[in-house]
Amino acid sequence: MSESAGHSDQAARESELLARIPSRLFVGGEWADSSNGATLDVFDPATGSLLKRISDAQPDDGTAALDAAVAAADGWAATAPRVRGELLRRAFDLLIERSADFALLMTLEMGKPLAESHSEVSYGAEFLRWFSEEAVRVAGRYGSNPEGTGTMVISQRPVGPCFLITPWNFPLAMATRKIAPALAAGCTVVIKPPELTPLTTLMFAALLDEVGLPAGVVNVLTTSTSSAVSAPIIADPRLRKLSFTGSTAVGRTLMKQATENVLRTSMELGGNAPFIVFADADLEAAVDGAIAAKFRNTGQACTAANRFIVHSSIAGTFSERLAVRVSAMIVGRGTEPDVTIGPLIDDKAVEKADSLVRAAISDGAGLVIGGIRPRRTGSFYAPTVLTGVPRTSTILQEEIFGPVVTIVEFQTEDEAVDLANDTEYGLASYVFTRDLARGQRMIDRLDTGMMGLNTGAISNAAAPFGGIKQSGLGREGGLEGIQEYLSTKYTLIPR
Repeated sequence: MSESAGHSDQAARESELLARIPSRLFVGGEWADSSNGATLDVFDPATGSLLKRISDAQPDDGTAALDAAVAAADGWAATAPRVRGELLRRAFDLLIERSADFALLMTLEMGKPLAESHSEVSYGAEFLRWFSEEAVRVAGRYGSNPEGTGTMVISQRPVGPCFLITPWNFPLAMATRKIAPALAAGCTVVIKPPELTPLTTLMFAALLDEVGLPAGVVNVLTTSTSSAVSAPIIADPRLRKLSFTGSTAVGRTLMKQATENVLRTSMELGGNAPFIVFADADLEAAVDGAIAAKFRNTGQACTAANRFIVHSSIAGTFSERLAVRVSAMIVGRGTEPDVTIGPLIDDKAVEKADSLVRAAISDGAGLVIGGIRPRRTGSFYAPTVLTGVPRTSTILQEEIFGPVVTIVEFQTEDEAVDLANDTEYGLASYVFTRDLARGQRMIDRLDTGMMGLNTGAISNAAAPFGGIKQSGLGREGGLEGIQEYLSTKYTLIPR
């Protein structure tokens, strides 16, 4: 097959897929236009071309979606846990069956390489499987009170209608990570995907409808005016839970809004992950870990390693080996063969990354590789390695959200810990050392909710995902994930 024929076939495949994606809001089990007929455009960040025009929800649509979730709440809560679990399991099976479609769609609207999109489908699907199994394991306690005068019954019940707000960087996994535990617990939801990558959530909603999820249990609002649509929903006393993944600044605003009705909240916010490499580390493993922790999703992940804190005795060797790996990376549209670095989400993201790199170089950092915008259409930034970054540099304080490695040297373990903890964030951290005792000390000393010890990949549906400090509160995934959607009830039965 000629190259032109291959491009033509790929374009036809993309066009056919996009034509099948719903373009309207999903409310009460029905696909509907926005109340005023408004639309928003979704673009491919790799080319700047229009992918699809979809409905742009207004505040009235938000109220209608919450109405539907409230109307369905009692019926869904009363549905047998086994039935809820089986629906989630059917959704898992169908999602895996259609993994090629979901992967391609994520690459089109978000830009990540196709191989990474396939990995996200596998990861995102696991939340459906995990919580399909947890639905039947919600448990309580039963026993005598200490005085022996009565029996205590401790039970768990669904918290109620939930509002879920997801980010653009993992369009499928962030939706399944919130929807699956909510449904398993017996809660109904209104989900608002991001303006930049809403198509995957729409296709997933269609899948849930296909497997037989009752009308109103999941409702989807796509909108370009997030705050205007979200505020009335959060202010409505019928809403009982708010879950948000995104920036710390927006999270703070949402938490303030949530206080009015004392909502249960889960906040997965920003990160500034340290990646510590001690002198005794396996350097090849550390470089492999650095590639995984930094360049997954083109660096656009809250768990991405942001600050590489490397012992001075091996910093030069580590930097050289890492630069060799980075120089072999291929930048391009995620659908192109062998591409490992896709575009950033938009031009603003490119400008932010470039501005941070320029400022770091001005501060005295050394540019090993990258630091440029490739000469091609789309929101691309070259993978970059900076060494000798001054500890006062802005790039060490802000979440980069791009393919940029910043290397800082240290001498002692205490110094490494101080550098790692010197941030308002506390989501993830990574440590490479052969010393088991040191590794155990790092578990205790690093102020993060998650840590990878000699690994650069830590996310798993069976593990609790979340942070401390300004990185948020609550956990998603694991045994803890379903608890975020349950409330505890205590009943005393006198003897």
